Amino acid sequence: MARERLDQPRDTRGLRRPSVDPELFGQLSERIARFLGTGRFLVYMTGFIIVWVTWNALAPRELRWDNYPFIFLTLMLSLQASYAAPLILLAQNRQADRDRVNLEQDREATARSRADMEFLAREVAALRLAVGEVATRDFVRSELRDQLERVGDEGARVAPAPQV
Repeated sequence: MARERLDQPRDTRGLRRPSVDPELFGQLSERIARFLGTGRFLVYMTGFIIVWVTWNALAPRELRWDNYPFIFLTLMLSLQASYAAPLILLAQNRQADRDRVNLEQDREATARSRADMEFLAREVAALRLAVGEVATRDFVRSELRDQLERVGDEGARVAPAPQV
């Protein structure tokens, strides 16, 4: 039989620890926390406590399992609270992580939208500058009218008056 050395750490490969899927456990804790925050849970818990107290106060002595001051009931409620608090905190942490991821995605989408809007604003400004240099229909019409009037004025000066 080999003697273990006390100055060396123990080989832990032989120890078996339970394997727990954190995602599955997180989903279960969220489901429980969601239920603990409902009116249905409060109604169930209130009914349970009323039945417990009524039974242990009014039932025959030999059928009671928790006499007044209801210490076992207090223990059960403390046990329930000691499990509920960490489950609720775990669910809140998971929700905070999801909110953080959603916020980051929203920031990225906002940055992309802002970049797109700035690009479009530059394009619109470039189009305005380009359109400012292009002759518009009204400008061409006014130029043609001016030319027709000049041609008409010059034709009247050059052409002799008809004699009758």
